[in-house]
Amino acid sequence: MNQDKAGRRVLSDLSVSLPKGGFSTLIGPSGAGKTSLLRLLNRLDDPASGTVCFMGRPIADAPVRALRREVGFVFQTPSMFPGTVAQNLLIVPTLGGQAAADPPSVGEALRQVELDTDFEHRIAAELSGGEKQRVALARALMTRPRILLLDEPTAALDPEVAEQLMLTLRRLREDSGLTIVMVTHRLSEARLASTYAVMLEAGRLVEAGPADRFFSTPATARTREFITAGRQGSEPA
Repeated sequence: MNQDKAGRRVLSDLSVSLPKGGFSTLIGPSGAGKTSLLRLLNRLDDPASGTVCFMGRPIADAPVRALRREVGFVFQTPSMFPGTVAQNLLIVPTLGGQAAADPPSVGEALRQVELDTDFEHRIAAELSGGEKQRVALARALMTRPRILLLDEPTAALDPEVAEQLMLTLRRLREDSGLTIVMVTHRLSEARLASTYAVMLEAGRLVEAGPADRFFSTPATARTREFITAGRQGSEPA
């Protein structure tokens, strides 16, 4: 179970396993608990009761800083540190006062997110919204995480830029084997990139399963209703 700061129950009786090496999307109407669940996965929040496990072990047993090197997080609105793109990336392996082992080079991280290496010399604050989100993604990769968490990374992007970012994420997972878990309010994105889908509503699990089956033959009436609304151009926010 998880509660918000006001003590209201946000997630309840929720049990779900996300596949290693998969691209899992968390969908559902506003207030379903999608972001609350995501925040539990690298201890931005801790559950009031229950256990969150990573690689079969309770994540509460892992030091927070060590955990967050293995479980990266990309927020909805990218925030850039002052300076160049390279400076934004190079600060990450030393955060917390302990250098990360074998961090990727700036060029390697930029190539992974499909940015030209000459971006490293550009001022981060002067980039477009889509470029900043790719830099935020590259920054999260600087500790070579096993898992990447994304909270509606395309929410502020126009549809074409958003689609290109989703294709980059899909290729990144396919090429590296990185496990990705993403919250999205766009069902089209979930269909495009995910291998596994989870639907939440009112803090409870509605349905979860492989994406091809989930979107073609959902098991519950509520999931069918939600997907149909999206196909008719009225995707819930």
